Amino acid sequence: MKNVLILVVASAAVFVLGNTACAQTVVKQDHTVLLSSDLKWTPLNPARGADGPQAANLWGDRTGRGPSGFLVKFVDGFSSPPHIHNITYRGVVLQGRVFNGHQDNKPMWMQSLSYWTQPVGQVHITAAQGRSIVYVEIEDGPYLVRPTEEAVDHGEKPVNIDAGNLVWLGSQNIRWINDPQADGSSAGVEVALLWGEPQTPQPSGVLVRLPKQFRGKIRSDASAFRAVIIQGQARYQFSTDKPKSLQPGACFTSSGAATHKLTQDGDEPCVLYLQTQGTFEIHAE
Repeated sequence: MKNVLILVVASAAVFVLGNTACAQTVVKQDHTVLLSSDLKWTPLNPARGADGPQAANLWGDRTGRGPSGFLVKFVDGFSSPPHIHNITYRGVVLQGRVFNGHQDNKPMWMQSLSYWTQPVGQVHITAAQGRSIVYVEIEDGPYLVRPTEEAVDHGEKPVNIDAGNLVWLGSQNIRWINDPQADGSSAGVEVALLWGEPQTPQPSGVLVRLPKQFRGKIRSDASAFRAVIIQGQARYQFSTDKPKSLQPGACFTSSGAATHKLTQDGDEPCVLYLQTQGTFEIHAE
């Protein structure tokens, strides 16, 4: 099925945005943090072993039941055979260029920050240009690769949103961003709405772009709050814990009331993907 290129359109209306633990991390006050240096990589598809893409769980367990989020890395030039999956998944590109679509389609190479979905049961291939890393999440595992003979069409359409087509909204449009430094001449904290209805009990996903030299916090009352560093870096602190340096691929989670402090000292913005169930606010100092 031909992939559909979607331009994300956000209305001027004010949106109100929307735990499982990271494996092998210290759990404290329903909070976890996993550094990219501590990731444990294993074959994504055991049948291909070390010759295929490698994956690392960030939260949940992709091989078991329930929701999960994980990273997948591809070598330069990787191209899978046509296949299907037993579940629908969502993906965000961290690094490199990735194509995910029907093998007969002209490749649409997605760069960092691009977002896509792959419907359950639909035949597709996945290919990479350059060493590529993506974040993938599912709502109910396990994540399995199946042969094309088991293909089925449930009417769900795939989505591909190139990073250049994202619509970024600031505090003027989003009431859960408190950014006193933002004005018409300089960009402050911005978000791109990807899926779901933020600030509701149901799961939803957004990208959050923190400007360079950002100082602030994310306050969450969500029953499930999951954050993954997609681009850039930030210093992170929870409560009185020692600050940690987060690189792309790191994640932190919480359940219930929590305050996540973030500092961005670099010359480039830091972009996070947030998957939430409930309310949260972003406060810039």
